[in-house]
Amino acid sequence: MKIGHIAIWSRDIDKLKSFYVNYFGGTAGNKYTNNQKQFESYFITFESGAKLELMQTPTLLERYKNGKSQYIGLAHIAFSVGSKNAVDELTETLRNANYTITSEPRTTGDGYYESCIMDPDGNLVEITE
Repeated sequence: MKIGHIAIWSRDIDKLKSFYVNYFGGTAGNKYTNNQKQFESYFITFESGAKLELMQTPTLLERYKNGKSQYIGLAHIAFSVGSKNAVDELTETLRNANYTITSEPRTTGDGYYESCIMDPDGNLVEITE
């Protein structure tokens, strides 16, 4: 068994699509639109075969309440980039593009070398070796 894809709700799927294509090497499929349901989505496919579905509808609710940054649901997405040097380089590229770095490159207590950034919608993305 394998995970088919992970889906992310967004207010701007075109902006999110550009982020995952430009910085993580994804390939975007055609935009799907269901006018009756006011729903649009893209599937982003990565070299490994992993997929993200980016979805939007005008009726989305805000996920953060009472100033709390943790919530029930998706915690983060992790991309393995192959080396410590690649983690450092992509982190700097994203910093220079004005994305928020929430955790600088480091070796974690469980042995991963990683950094963590926020995508354009505030989803956490780990960059691992």
